[in-house]
Amino acid sequence: MRCEVVAVGTELLLGQIVDTNSAWIGERLARAGVDCHFQTRVGDNIERIVVALQVALGRSDAVVVCGGLGPTPDDVTREALSVLLGVPLVRDDEVLARIRALFGERGRAMASSNERQADVPVGATVIEQRRGTAPGLI
Repeated sequence: MRCEVVAVGTELLLGQIVDTNSAWIGERLARAGVDCHFQTRVGDNIERIVVALQVALGRSDAVVVCGGLGPTPDDVTREALSVLLGVPLVRDDEVLARIRALFGERGRAMASSNERQADVPVGATVIEQRRGTAPGLI
């Protein structure tokens, strides 16, 4: 199986943050016997993320995407997936309840911006997040 890791974040391109996620994912894939042929970095831009994912899907059997699922306006991976797949985003009430519960457990008020982290592409499977607020998506 050929796999590609796509890391999303303008901060990666600007050198403000070193992309350790791709290395970690690549190592875990290798341990599982999966060949990681490419690692791509792309900025926080819907059109560029879509292009990066189209290229990755064209040359790989599987694509792992990391980054861009946070609550801020520049976190647009969900929106890019929606465009790529041609499906709308819908608010997942279970995910929203988990995010609210996480803030409650930490004794913090949840900002309204965190609600968008519960938006998932129609047909996606949600991977529960136990440490942070952004769930994974398949």
